[in-house]
Amino acid sequence: MEFTAEQIANVIGGRVEGNKDAKVHTFAKIEEGTEGAISFLSNPKYTHYLYNTKSSIVIVNEDVELEKDVDATLIRVPNAYESIAKLLQIYEASKPKKTGVAPQAYIAPSAKLGNNCYVGPFAYVGEGAEIGDGCQIHPHAVVGDNVKVGSNCIFYPNTTIYQGCKIGNNVTIHAGSVIGADGFGFAPGADGYDKIPQIGIVVIEDNVEIGANTCVDRSTMGATVIHKGVKLDNLVQVAHNVEIGENTVMSAQVGIAGSTKVGSWCMFGGQVGLAGHITIGDKTFLGAQSGVPGSLKGGEELIGTPPMNPRQYFKSQAIFRRLPDMYKDLNDAKKKIEELNEKIK
Repeated sequence: MEFTAEQIANVIGGRVEGNKDAKVHTFAKIEEGTEGAISFLSNPKYTHYLYNTKSSIVIVNEDVELEKDVDATLIRVPNAYESIAKLLQIYEASKPKKTGVAPQAYIAPSAKLGNNCYVGPFAYVGEGAEIGDGCQIHPHAVVGDNVKVGSNCIFYPNTTIYQGCKIGNNVTIHAGSVIGADGFGFAPGADGYDKIPQIGIVVIEDNVEIGANTCVDRSTMGATVIHKGVKLDNLVQVAHNVEIGENTVMSAQVGIAGSTKVGSWCMFGGQVGLAGHITIGDKTFLGAQSGVPGSLKGGEELIGTPPMNPRQYFKSQAIFRRLPDMYKDLNDAKKKIEELNEKIK
């Protein structure tokens, strides 16, 4: 299916600059553009590709100033990144969705399956589970006993939802993720460690997306809660009794220890680690590999271990690199002082 620049501009609220009848049928990165493709430019680092891209149409920000002529038709919008995201969402929604239950799938007699659902080969839906309308349960996914799932959820292959967990609407869980495994709870005893039974559940609210091989552990009692709009990258670990506030996003390999509360609209870079039993305030932005041993008030941009203002952090890193030379200079100065003291004697 082909679309013209004018049609696309009408959808995203843009202004065409060039051939309004230019047609596209696919997407491409600006540096890998081909005829018939649409690309976008939002990062200034890629501006030089605009002048030689082969893409037929490029979506750009309103404030982009051209240094020379371009062959592609431009669509100017307030925010190119948001506009391409909207187009990709429309494109994804237009793809036909699978429906029906594969003969190799198992659905327990007491389970309830909504309308227009797909259950792939070797998927498992346990006793008392309830699956809402339009859900996609891909091959080898496991939905445990008494799990409650809302509408239009997608569980990719090898996803496991343990017993009793509650999943909202429009939740996507990618391959290999485990929701509701036991929290890491052990009590030291005379002969080793005694396991503390984890009798709680996991609650995931609406519009959450969880990346591949991420683990969200069930609570000891009560619930581990992922509030609406949260986006977790691949390989994130969320321990028992954690609560993550609305619209918070976390990059890969973030680890959150037990009973920590994370506020709304936070952003964590890759490999951030949070200690247990602390509170992170709303709109906290943590740079990659930050280690957080205590609570943070929120509304701050921090990096490092313990977290500090980015300017202070990078200054300290610059000093850190000079420590060997500074140590040598200090030793040299110490020797000279000792020599002077000897002469004075």
